[in-house]
Formats: sequence, C-alpha cells, structure tokens
Amino acid sequence: MHHSPGHTPSAPAHHHHDHDHDHDHGHSHDQDHPHGHGHPHDHGTGPWARLRHTLTPHSHDHGEAIRTAEESSALGLRAAWVSLAGMGATALLQIVIVALSGSVALLADTLHNLGHLATTIPLIIAFRLGRRSPTRTYSHGFRRAEDLVGLLIGAVIALSAALIVWESVRALTTARDMTHLGWVLAAALVGAAGNEIVARYRIRAGRRIGSAALIAEGQHARTDALTSLAVVLGVLGAWVGLPWIDPVIGLVIAAVVVMVLVASMRTVIRRLMDGVEPGTLDTVESVAAGTDGVLGVHEARARWSGHRLEAELAVALDPALPLADAAAILAAVERRLHEALPHLDRAGVRPTTAPAAR
Repeated sequence: MHHSPGHTPSAPAHHHHDHDHDHDHGHSHDQDHPHGHGHPHDHGTGPWARLRHTLTPHSHDHGEAIRTAEESSALGLRAAWVSLAGMGATALLQIVIVALSGSVALLADTLHNLGHLATTIPLIIAFRLGRRSPTRTYSHGFRRAEDLVGLLIGAVIALSAALIVWESVRALTTARDMTHLGWVLAAALVGAAGNEIVARYRIRAGRRIGSAALIAEGQHARTDALTSLAVVLGVLGAWVGLPWIDPVIGLVIAAVVVMVLVASMRTVIRRLMDGVEPGTLDTVESVAAGTDGVLGVHEARARWSGHRLEAELAVALDPALPLADAAAILAAVERRLHEALPHLDRAGVRPTTAPAAR
C-alpha cells in the first residue's frame, strides 16, 4: 500500500527501539544539564548544577511520550484542573487557620496563594482554545494561546518577587512583632507542602506533553512554596530571638524566584519566537537522511505551536523514481519523524530532485 505525499500518519504506537529518540532533542539524557536551554557551560553535578537542574524547566520527560495532540491536550487540561483543586484545598486550609488565629500577616500569604486562580484559569482556557479547529483567519489553529498565557504567568511570578522584596525591605526598616507564631508556622507549612506537591505534579505533566506554559505554572507554584518556606524560617528566627532572619531570608528567596522566572520565561519566549531546543533540527535531518531512498535533506525547519511540534523539510529523491515509490518514501520519512519526535504533530515533507552527480 502506498501513501499519498500529503498523508499525515496517525500517531503510531510506542516503538521501544526508538527510545534513544524518545524526546525532543535526540541526545542522550546522560548529559547532566538543564535541557532545552542551550547552556553548554552548565554541565556538572555539583550543588549549583543540581539547583539549576531543579529550578530549570525541561521541555520533555523521556519514556513517557504522549503521542497524539488530543491525548496531550486532555492531559494538560486534567493537570490544570487537578492542580487548581490542590491549590484551592491548600488555600482553604490556610483560611481556616487565619480565621482561628486572626493573623493579618497570614491573610496576606493566603491571598497570595489564591492569586494562582489568576493564572491557572487562563491556562485552562488556553488548553481548551488549543483544541479548536483552525479557521480561515487562524489557519495554524489556536495553540499559541498557551505560550501567551506563559507570558502572563511570568508577569505574576515577577510581581511575586517584587512583593517579597518590598515586604523584606519594609520588615528590615520597621520593627514589628510577630504574633500567633504557632498558627503562622502551621499555615506556612501547609502552604509550602501544598504548593510543592502541586508544583511537582504540574512540572511533570508539562514535561510529558511538552507544554512550556504548564511547566511555568508549576514553577509559579514552586515560588509560592518558597515564599511559605520563608515564613517558616522567619517564625523559627522570631522564636530564637533573631527577627532580622525573616527579611534577609525573604531577599534570598526573591533572588531564587527571579532565577526561576528567567528559566521559565526563556523557554516561553523562545517558543513565541519560533525557536526550538538545540538538537531538534539535527534529529529531523538525521532521521530523514537515514530513510531509504532519500539522497539529501534541505531547508529543514521546526517550531512549537503550544505544546505540539511542527516540522517541514525538503528531501532530495531520484528524479527517475515512479510517483508511487516517491510517495512511499515521503510517507516513510514522515512516519520515522513521528517515531523520533514524540511531540511532533505535523511533518510537511516535500520532494525535490537530487542535484545531478558532478
């Protein structure tokens, strides 16, 4: 059976022998660096490298690739809803503790956590929009909405960092008594644990489906966990009679939040600019070139549209080939690209005649 050149094969089942390609870059996962950011100098296994590895979002999670656009969108939506419920439960528990303690400082922290609604709900809308069919105006579909929400999430993380700095500077310049220390500690521990659980869930789901925005939203939850952790350390400082620990830790955490922000936004902005991770095009070219009947690969391009990858390339074929054979080769290239790049949604493979032998 021969495929027509315009045919896009439905997403194939998992192929174990393609495991080496089971992620966006076509490189070995043994390299210990934050993938997808092109930092050759970040190699290493020291504490600093490990911290960066934790804070920097990966755009993939090999071995658990989601093959179809529908499946990945459904997973993204489920992750957004489940994490929203998790954030809601955390905030509700904190509100109960606030009501019992009457602490104003605690109320501020709880409202900060409720601020997640401002970014998670637009993310859910973006995932739903991305599932809509293309129109005559938006012929590429609506998946880019996801990365626009990524920018909004970045703005909220930046606002968090600014608020932490503001609070810390104010605390350093004005003496204030911390009251209800036990209650504050309890609520902060709830906030730190709840946010970190949600952060891990979101980041893992974001890596599985290749969504930069969902990963950024996970980083947003992690910044809230760090804020709550700062409150815990501040309470401990107040208990041992060192009230200045609270604002100093606040400033340190603000610096970490800025690091998280830069790491998250680098991926989001690169995708909005049609950039792909280092190694993606190499994989496209090597997979196409390794297909029987392909004499050369030209003009390979790739870009992300939301959490799905699109690629186009020209493959040089023997001009003497019958049309059916050429079509079969193009279909084989397309099929192999889908196997090598789990997040690939569409591959536009067009034939070109091979240059004459000199």
